[in-house]
Formats: sequence, C-alpha cells, structure tokens
Amino acid sequence: MSQTGQSKPRHDGSGHRARLRQRLLSGGAEALADYEVLEYLLFAAIRQGDTKPVAKALLDRFGTLAGVLNAEPSALQAVKGMGETSAAALKSVALAARRMARTEVQDKPVLGSWQALIDYLTIDMAHLNVERVRVLYLNTQNRLIQDHHVGDGSIDEAAIHPREVIRRGLDIGATALILVHNHPSGNPEPSRADIQITNRIAEAGRLLGITVHDHVIVGRQGYVSLRAKGLV
Repeated sequence: MSQTGQSKPRHDGSGHRARLRQRLLSGGAEALADYEVLEYLLFAAIRQGDTKPVAKALLDRFGTLAGVLNAEPSALQAVKGMGETSAAALKSVALAARRMARTEVQDKPVLGSWQALIDYLTIDMAHLNVERVRVLYLNTQNRLIQDHHVGDGSIDEAAIHPREVIRRGLDIGATALILVHNHPSGNPEPSRADIQITNRIAEAGRLLGITVHDHVIVGRQGYVSLRAKGLV
C-alpha cells in the first residue's frame, strides 16, 4: 500500500506537467495563466512535487508575473518553497527578456523603433525599487551608440549635471540624446524637477550641437514622453 500511495502523486504530477507542456506548445500567447507560466518555469528547478502553491505564493508576494521576474533573488528565496536554484531559474528568464528587448533597439534608428525602445526600457526599469537615471546617446542616424547609466537617486542637479551629460556626448561623438529615468512609485507623471533638468540639459545641448530628443519616464503604470507632452 505504501508503495502505491507513493507512486500515485508522482504519476499525477507527471501528468499535470505534461498537460501544461502541451498547452504551452500548442496554444497561443494566453495559453497559460500567469501562475501556470511560473509553475512551468519552476519545473526545471523543482523536479518533483507540485509547483502551483509556490507559483501562487510568488504572485501573492510580488503582485504580477513581471514583479516576480524582476524581484531580487534574495526576495524570491524568502518565499516558502523557493531556493537558490529556483530563484536562478526565474532570473534567467528575466535576463533573456532583457536581452531580447535590447536586440530590438540595437543597430536601428531609435526614433523609428520607438515602441521597441519603450518595451526595452519598461522591461529593464519599470520594476526597479530605486530611481535610476540613464542617457541614451545617438549618432547622426539616430542609432544608439551608448546607453549610459548616470546613477541612482532623484533626478536633479545633485545627481545629474547638464554640462557633464553634454560633455560625455561630445566625447563619444553623439549628436543627440534621450534622457530616461523611472519612478519607483509606479506613476510616470513628470515632476517639476524632471521638467526643469530636462530644459537645462536641452539648453546646454543647443549651445554645443547636441539635440535632446526626449525625456522618457517609466513606471509600473506605463510611461510618459515629455516630448509628447510638449515639455521638451
């Protein structure tokens, strides 16, 4: 009896995993619910047993699939049933998503691949818990020549100096740039400081022949283009 009792869960688990696999392979983008996507990702790290409770606990803790994949490894491992191997399995997927998104904006005119750029920035920054400032430097064909991480912290002149932003652009031969930062609060609406620093950098750029195309703010609730709002 004990052998029969032990073999049945393994058979049921195997069947469930096979059904998920078939749905994944034969269905479309919505073939699996978010918790089922996490279940499947955890199969590689958790070879036996039911991964559904762990998947649902992760969603309860981090809110969304994107929130789970962008969580810090230490935070993932704090969820019951998660370990280092499981956390690494999820982080590898997040890394692959970033690499795929980045490929879509490399070696292409950025202004002509705007949605791909927004997708890349959203995947990379929307779920950060700190405010991060980046400058995308472009050449005369508006192709990305450098994605520069300026620093972390509020976007004001204490963190980002207009002359240094423009000087770096001159040093690498850029003719244009796009400012980017995120709002950890989730709301991407620009603050007064966001607008002021953008205008100061744009003014410095005009004097030295570097155009500020835009300032993009990303958050979990979406993104805002200061150019689209008429603020650049």
